[in-house]
Amino acid sequence: MNTPELSCEEVIERLFEFLDRELDDVSQEEIDRHLKRCYDCFSRAEFERRLRERIAATGSQKAPERLKKRIRELTE
Repeated sequence: MNTPELSCEEVIERLFEFLDRELDDVSQEEIDRHLKRCYDCFSRAEFERRLRERIAATGSQKAPERLKKRIRELTE
């Protein structure tokens, strides 16, 4: 049985669940199929994916010693 194609609105509405892999396998595949044929939704998904990667990377960088010193001075 063929399932109807998802609309762009449906894909965008569920995009964060898709990126977090919180959907069941069938739903993940439906959205993946849509992204392979729809450039606009693919671009949005790639933007969100890259943004998440950059945000995650910022949490792993250590603050410079100079900044730490200034913060300590402000809190003393």
